[in-house]
Amino acid sequence: MAVEILYETHSLTEDNENGIATGRLPGRLSVQGRSLAAQLGERRRNDDLAAVFVSDLHRAVETARIAFADTGLPIHQDPRLRECDYGDLNGCPVTDLAAERSRHIEEPFPGGQSFRQVIAATADFLHDLDAGWSGRRVLIIAHSANKWALDCLLTGAAIEDLVDAPFGWQEGWHYTLPTGWSAASGHPGEPSRSRSQHR
Repeated sequence: MAVEILYETHSLTEDNENGIATGRLPGRLSVQGRSLAAQLGERRRNDDLAAVFVSDLHRAVETARIAFADTGLPIHQDPRLRECDYGDLNGCPVTDLAAERSRHIEEPFPGGQSFRQVIAATADFLHDLDAGWSGRRVLIIAHSANKWALDCLLTGAAIEDLVDAPFGWQEGWHYTLPTGWSAASGHPGEPSRSRSQHR
């Protein structure tokens, strides 16, 4: 049976409010971000979730812990759900990063990684999700690059079309991971036919 995926980005951080691209730095939720994390929990705690999978970067872990405090819902940290490593640009102004993103789809950021590498890590995570959570509904809390990776892997979107487009934040997204899913039919992140659903 398919795995139903609900996706949320981590809550608002101090860096977000200050126009900083945190990348692989830990980050910390702002006062407003902590309030929004609690609202995320209220939104999701009646969604019949089997588990929460979260990036192991601090801002994502903090979001999950606030959202699901005292619920008993298992929270699994996974380094494959980390934000793209911008290398020398971790912690730079968002405007500086925006000018560089499209150059690092294939080529890693100096001292970091490429968006294609994020997609490959996300594909590896999805293989494990398919194997271990068939027929269940799970929540993922991660970052913008991981959202793009899911769009590429599960809806056939092209990373080239995503990196320079406005992110378009909303209160969660929905994906379906089909049983026996595989990215082997094409290179991760390239457009492909998909049986998945996204909204």
